[in-house]
Amino acid sequence: MNSTGQVIIIKKKKVHGNHGHHGGAWKVAYADFVTAMMSLFIVLWLLSSSEQVKKAVGGYFTDPTGKSHDVGNGLHGNGADSIGMNKDDMGKLKEKLEAAIKESAPLSKIREHVIFTITGEGLRVELLEDENGIFFASGSALPSEYGRELLAKLAEEIGKLPNKVTMEGHTDSRPYKGNPDYSNWELSTDRANAARRWMTLHGMRDDQVIQVRGFADHSLRDPAHPQEASNRRITLIIQYQFKDAPTESSAEKGAEGAEGQKAAGKAPAGEKPASKPAPAAKPTPPAGSKAA
Repeated sequence: MNSTGQVIIIKKKKVHGNHGHHGGAWKVAYADFVTAMMSLFIVLWLLSSSEQVKKAVGGYFTDPTGKSHDVGNGLHGNGADSIGMNKDDMGKLKEKLEAAIKESAPLSKIREHVIFTITGEGLRVELLEDENGIFFASGSALPSEYGRELLAKLAEEIGKLPNKVTMEGHTDSRPYKGNPDYSNWELSTDRANAARRWMTLHGMRDDQVIQVRGFADHSLRDPAHPQEASNRRITLIIQYQFKDAPTESSAEKGAEGAEGQKAAGKAPAGEKPASKPAPAAKPTPPAGSKAA
């Protein structure tokens, strides 16, 4: 206040940097907020999406270059560029293979002799014989016409997968006759190898098969009837790709056996493991020989 009684008011204006009210700090905060909201909406969308969409999105982050073939559903692809198959994927593959057989006029006639079972190892495919020999004639290690067509159809689909395959040959308990140097051990192994060779010619990759096993009559499908024709079979096991694949419990194994035998019209019965390893395969027996 001066001597005249007049009040002097001094106003000081605050200047925020060089930009005044045009500063950009609030824009950065707003951008962060919008980004957070967008991320939230994407997460909510994924949670409500189907498994196929989730796998497709996951496949992009696994392989953003897009080199994998159909990586989203896990049913196709090649080698290391493909992802493995879990138990849900095996169910889809089972349905796909069953549909392929049903759609083929010749194979649809024998589809009840092809049993698909999801096990602790993977998808088991069993080709069950009848008394007339559907896939292999009695005593022969050469696939029949039905056998060649079915194996080619399976190879076409299995070759698209990254999964490894184990192949097994089984006989019934009737002894092989006509050649003392040839037994059911050699016959079961030769049939499994013949199936492997035919499938690699029709789409299955050479490096997919990791084991070929011959069990002779030491892993009967129907132990109560050891000479039953369905004990003669070729088995393919499409293995899980993941290292932490579920281990097959005895309860699961019993359940799968009951399911498979029910499909074949047989009473459920357990299987026993082979008592000894199969010896090296010997040449195919001469024509006219008889065996399981």
